[in-house]
Amino acid sequence: MRRGAPELVVGLLLAVLLSSYVVYTRRVVRDLRAEAQRSSLMYARVLRAQTDTSTDAGTRALFDLTQSIIAQGVPIVVTDVRGRPTYHANLPLDSTQDEQVQLRRFVGQLDRQNPPVTDSLVGKIHFGNPSLVKWLRIIPALQAATAFVLLIAAFYIVRTRGNAERERVWAGMARESAHQLGTPLSSLAGWIELLEDRATDDGTQRAVGFMRADLERLDRVAHRFERIGREPRRDAVNVAELVERIANYFRARVPKLAHAVTIEVAQPASAVAVRGDAVLLEWALEVLVKNAIDALAGRGGVITLSAEPRGRGGACLRVADDGPGIPRELRGRIFDPGFSTKTSGWGIGLSLARRIVEENHGGTLQLAAVDRGAAFEIILP
Repeated sequence: MRRGAPELVVGLLLAVLLSSYVVYTRRVVRDLRAEAQRSSLMYARVLRAQTDTSTDAGTRALFDLTQSIIAQGVPIVVTDVRGRPTYHANLPLDSTQDEQVQLRRFVGQLDRQNPPVTDSLVGKIHFGNPSLVKWLRIIPALQAATAFVLLIAAFYIVRTRGNAERERVWAGMARESAHQLGTPLSSLAGWIELLEDRATDDGTQRAVGFMRADLERLDRVAHRFERIGREPRRDAVNVAELVERIANYFRARVPKLAHAVTIEVAQPASAVAVRGDAVLLEWALEVLVKNAIDALAGRGGVITLSAEPRGRGGACLRVADDGPGIPRELRGRIFDPGFSTKTSGWGIGLSLARRIVEENHGGTLQLAAVDRGAAFEIILP
């Protein structure tokens, strides 16, 4: 239903547009036919009066003409030379109000629609537009507006469908790449086991341990690509353990001598559990940690990770550093795809992290206000 919603909306709008056009056209045809019939009857009355020799034939003809004009539905107010209303027709008068006051008000309204007709004997004839004219002004404008909305919707659908097709292609390529990585990863795991069996000194064993950690991370990265394009998972995830695991991984890979970077973890008092996808959440957190490490490059500093439960349920994950921070004029663009302050950056990290948090987990990723450095918070429900 979500995929077909735009087409359904466009179909409904198109149906409304066509239906309104048909109904409106039929009404115009009906009114024009009635007008033609009234005009024919008026013409017949005039011809009859011309051939009738009775004394009251002209009076009856004039009376019939007056009734035919009233039947056309044209609002009319006749005023004398002093501007006093003497006759009216087809006006929605309120019986509870003064008639003369209402007629004077209607005179102004009718004159704004059409200039009055002046007769030296009768006075002024103030007339408005029949309902057909009113609809002729409104309906075409509404139909044009609906057609314009349909054009915009059609353009949006075509563009969205093109983007969705490209995303499906990229998702398929990502899952295929993850599948192809499975074979060499399994082979590397075997080689690492062989090295572990033959390692004789502490240095080699330590190096093999780091290699296994990197291999496990590669395996998790491969699983990340398998998640692309699939329905989000809702597993129980202990985000406190997730934060600790990410901190331990990066501690062994950040500078420790010149411009040392320290990674700290603020441990919560108890386990912090949420519903989500552990693989994708780890991906989003790694993006934030990598950005913090890049911000401290060449100067050193401290990165603090934390996971705290929220009072209404859920959790708040925080990654903060004491680096130079983000300039105020760039804060509104940091989540835009393709935007990066690094010359070698692709500008997709923060955009990807926000998409994981918002679209896959229904949370928010925001830049928090701090006195020094930069801090990002992931709010999970």
